[in-house]
Amino acid sequence: MKEFKNVKRVKPGGLELTDRLVGIQRVVKVTKGGRTFGFSAIVVVGDESGVAGYGMGKSKEVSEAITKGIEDAKKNLVKIPVVNQTVPHEQEASFGGATVFLRPASNGTGVIAGGAMRAVLESAGVQDVLAKSKGSSNPHNVVKATFKALMMMRDAREVARSRGIAMSKVFNG
Repeated sequence: MKEFKNVKRVKPGGLELTDRLVGIQRVVKVTKGGRTFGFSAIVVVGDESGVAGYGMGKSKEVSEAITKGIEDAKKNLVKIPVVNQTVPHEQEASFGGATVFLRPASNGTGVIAGGAMRAVLESAGVQDVLAKSKGSSNPHNVVKATFKALMMMRDAREVARSRGIAMSKVFNG
């Protein structure tokens, strides 16, 4: 989440955050004394109005792993541009073997997306979007690729500010 210049970090204080569990994996460490089981959880939190973050938690207990994931996600909150309850423009991004594609949709379409992408988009407050996940379906990489795509997006105000021109000139060019 650090590699983008236009990403606005958000402090979790004063926000009504909802958390969504994306996935839990049981992991095994084989030692001389036998197998040791643990759990890894990936969680997405957001205020459903343009702020979201993801986090990982690992522990011997499922509930403790989820709690750690929520705390980690609250430390990584970012502002995501949402225009008329959809994304500002088409965007493709990849992370690892996962590639995601996001396209704005008209009002009333809903979130047309798969499991891990759906959790991220709903947490961010996107209500109308057409999304496709290609390649790997590993939830960790899909969540990271979705966040990468959302952080690469820029709304019209941001474009006007970076170019130093009026809002009307952005569209009339």
